Amino acid sequence: MTFETGNSEAALLTPEEMGRADKLTIESGVPGIVLMERAGQAVARAVGERVATGDKVLFLCGPGNNGGDGFIAARCLAAAGYAVRIFVLKDPAELKGDALEAFERLGPVASNQCGKAIEGDDIADDFISSLGSSDLVIDALFGAGLDRPLAGTVLKLVELVNQSGVPVLAVDLPSGVSGASGLILGGAIKSCATVTFFRAKPGHLLLPGRELCGETKVADIGILAQTLEEISPDTFRNSPELWLGSWPRPETSAHKYSRGHAVVFGGPMSSTGAARLSAGAALRAGAGLVTLASPPDAMMVNACHLTAVMLRKVSDTGSITGFLTDERLNALLIGPGFGVGATTRTVVEALLAANRAIVLDADALTSFSEDPDALFGMIRSSPGPVLLTPHEGEFSKLFPDIAGDKLQRARLAAERSGAILVLKGPDSVIAAPDGRAAINRNAPPWLATAGSGDVLAGIAVGLLAQGVPGFEAGCQAVWLHGEAGLESGPGLTAEDLAPALKSVIRGVVDKSSVGHR
Repeated sequence: MTFETGNSEAALLTPEEMGRADKLTIESGVPGIVLMERAGQAVARAVGERVATGDKVLFLCGPGNNGGDGFIAARCLAAAGYAVRIFVLKDPAELKGDALEAFERLGPVASNQCGKAIEGDDIADDFISSLGSSDLVIDALFGAGLDRPLAGTVLKLVELVNQSGVPVLAVDLPSGVSGASGLILGGAIKSCATVTFFRAKPGHLLLPGRELCGETKVADIGILAQTLEEISPDTFRNSPELWLGSWPRPETSAHKYSRGHAVVFGGPMSSTGAARLSAGAALRAGAGLVTLASPPDAMMVNACHLTAVMLRKVSDTGSITGFLTDERLNALLIGPGFGVGATTRTVVEALLAANRAIVLDADALTSFSEDPDALFGMIRSSPGPVLLTPHEGEFSKLFPDIAGDKLQRARLAAERSGAILVLKGPDSVIAAPDGRAAINRNAPPWLATAGSGDVLAGIAVGLLAQGVPGFEAGCQAVWLHGEAGLESGPGLTAEDLAPALKSVIRGVVDKSSVGHR
């Protein structure tokens, strides 16, 4: 897997990868203390945007580089006229490396304003008093590199900060949040803002950690973007910067047949709405033609609701196979409202053998819950890209033994199934079998409504019909879906999403047109 420089702005770094970026930069001739100075100054600037000169700022500094960033920021703010108070978790004489040098650079600030937050197993009375009178707390305890749960007196310290009601600005990541997974390690500080460095970490985007970060700002501390080429990260923030190069741009000579023909397979008359939502979204996403293929009893009800979407009567697997002899039908979706059972399994098998791009959603997934390996075997044998779009409940049925954080689970599931895996939710993860993964964060909570997932599946098949590669189609679909939810606003229903795509897509087209005129 080759890292593309076009993905630079969207790259996310695990704590280990961030450590390597620091190391490579230091090896190139930039001293570690210089990087720490830049980080601390970025924190000081963020403080200046939130509280006024003369206000009381309490620093809580850990024993490592995160604490060192805090020492630098404290020195800068003291020099600017802020009332700074610094507490450290351990005797400063035990500090090492750049953190020790940063502490020593405090000079008279250290001797006049520095105390210990923890004395043995007790919280220092001086800290408790200072906390209650502070205007802002700077959490420079542990940052993104924490790899063990908070416990004992340190956990009590974190709880006191949270209970105080004093606003918190976190350095790198709120202490107690895993930078790799967003999981809470024993307990965690809740911040109103976070300043991180060079690139965001997965923990800034994944829940529940994301909710503790507040407004997150990524500060430039002088690590060159070219460093990413050597690190070659495979985790990304899902945004247009990641996939704009794969956005489908119709040629001037384009016609509807050149923009792809998506087929949505619908169910019986009693459950037609889901497939119609998918079909409408596929058309709005840019597919040149969309056909809704359904049983005979559903034809009339679908015809009463659809205009631009075409209809095709299919009564059994044989008629579906005959329909697919038309090679212009290049992207298929099955699942929404199709029905659960043996018939669905048979149809899915036929579709996977048809050499098309395919989205499997809803009933198509549930139908294989008792034998998921059979589905995965068919996917691995299928020559076209396959997207699976489960929510957490469907995921647990297909992958009952896969545990861990959301990013890890999505990656393992994609590898096992051989499909692009879209694990849906407020922090949807899109993962490819080759290890690439993207984390989405633009989905508003009002997308949690009936039919919303059907629209997402339709967007995905519409993009596949236009030739977008599988991973990029999954990423684009999830992002567009979130933006359509934001555009529709509170009170939306699934029917609002496809019309909202028009202005969202216009914005993407405007961006993609830059440099392509």
